[in-house]
Amino acid sequence: MALPKAKEIVDSTPVVIFSKTYCSYCSTVKKLLTELGASFKAIELNVEDDGDETQSGLAEWTGQRSVPNVFIGGKHIGGCDATTALHGAGKLVPLLTEAGAFAKADTLGGAKVDTSGGAKASV
Repeated sequence: MALPKAKEIVDSTPVVIFSKTYCSYCSTVKKLLTELGASFKAIELNVEDDGDETQSGLAEWTGQRSVPNVFIGGKHIGGCDATTALHGAGKLVPLLTEAGAFAKADTLGGAKVDTSGGAKASV
C-alpha cells in the first residue's frame, strides 16, 4: 500500500483508521465508531504486506507513528486520545456527519440517524 495508496484511501473514504489487530487503543476507537453507527475503513497494518512501509509513510505525513491513526473527511484527527477527546467535547459526531460517515435514511429502510450517536429505526 505504502503512502500514495494510503493517501488515496484517505481522500476517497469518509473515515479511515490505520490500525493493528492486537492494539487495544485501536479496538477502543473502532468500538466507539461502531457504537455511534459510523461507517469506517480499518487498514490493519500488521496484516498488510507493506504495513511497516505504510506506517513509516504515515509518520512522515502526519508526524504520528503510533496507531490508531485516524482520518475523518480527509483530515488527520490523531490517535485514540484525540478521537475520544473529540467525542467527549461533542465534536466527533458533527465531524463524522459532515464527512458522510452515517448511512442516509433512505438506505436504511426508513431508519434515521440520531446525531447523538447511532441509528434509530422509525416505527
